[in-house]
Amino acid sequence: MTAPLALVLDPFTPFAVPFLLRPLLLLLALAVAAGTVGMLVHLRRLEFSADGLTHAVFPGLAIGAALGGAAGLLPGALGAALVAAVVLALLSRRGQPRDTAVAIVLTTFFSVGIVLVSLSEGAGSVSDFFFGRLLTITWADLWVGVALVAVGVGLVVATARPQLFAAFDPAGARRAGLPVLGLETLGTVAVALVVVAASASVGTLLALAVVIVPAAAARALTRSLRAAAVVAVAFGAVTGWLGLWAVVQLAEAGVDAAPGATVALAMIAGYLVALAAGALRGRVRGRAAVAA
Repeated sequence: MTAPLALVLDPFTPFAVPFLLRPLLLLLALAVAAGTVGMLVHLRRLEFSADGLTHAVFPGLAIGAALGGAAGLLPGALGAALVAAVVLALLSRRGQPRDTAVAIVLTTFFSVGIVLVSLSEGAGSVSDFFFGRLLTITWADLWVGVALVAVGVGLVVATARPQLFAAFDPAGARRAGLPVLGLETLGTVAVALVVVAASASVGTLLALAVVIVPAAAARALTRSLRAAAVVAVAFGAVTGWLGLWAVVQLAEAGVDAAPGATVALAMIAGYLVALAAGALRGRVRGRAAVAA
C-alpha cells in the first residue's frame, strides 16, 4: 500500500479511500462495544472468559472455511462462539468454577479446531481470522460486523442495571431474585458477538485487546462508571484511528506492518499512557490532601 506524502501527513484524507474507510468504520463500531460490552467484561472480571471465547471460535473457523471458503468464516465463527457461550453456562450451572469451565471450553474447542484443520484442505484462509484482514474487509463484512456489535451492545444496554447489580454484589443479586446465571450467560453471548466482529478486523489473537484494553484504560482514568463508558468509547475510537493512520505512515516509509497488530499496539500504548496519567493524578491528589 502506498500513498502520496501529502495524504500520509493528513490524518483524515487517507480514510476517504474505501479500503481504509471500511476498517475505520468497523473500529468505530467496536469502540462503542468497548464502552459497553468491554465495561461489562471488566466489571464482572470476565477477561479470562473473553480470552477463552477468542480461542473457542477456532473450530467454527475451520468448518466455515471448509464449507464456504472465506465467506464461511464469519458464520462459522459466530456459531462456534454461541455454542461455547452455552457450554460455559451449562458447566457453571453444574457447579464448575468459572475459570475451570473456561479452561475446559478453551482446550476442547481449540483441540477440535486443530483436528479439523489437519483433516481439511479448505481451511487455508483461517489464518486471516487468526491474524486479521483489516484492509481487505468488504462492505458486506462491515455490515455483518456492525450488526453483531449492535446486537451485543443491545443485550448489555437492555440488562445494564441487573448486570451492574450482579457484578458488584452477586450474592445480593441472588437474594433479590435476579437470574444471575442467566445474566452471566447473556453477557457471555454479548462478548462472543463482539469477539467475532473483532476477529474480522484485528484477528482472534488480538480481538481481546479491542474488548478489554479501552475499558481498562478508562477505569485507570476515571472512577465514575458513566464517565468510564464514555472514555472507553473515545479511547477505542482514537486509538483505532491512530493505529490505522500509523499503518498508512509505515507503508509510505516502505514498511508493510500488520494492520490488526498495529491497531492493537496503538491501544496498548494508549493504555500505558492512561496508566501513567492515572498514577500521576493520584499522586497530585494525595499531595493536595496532605497539604490540606
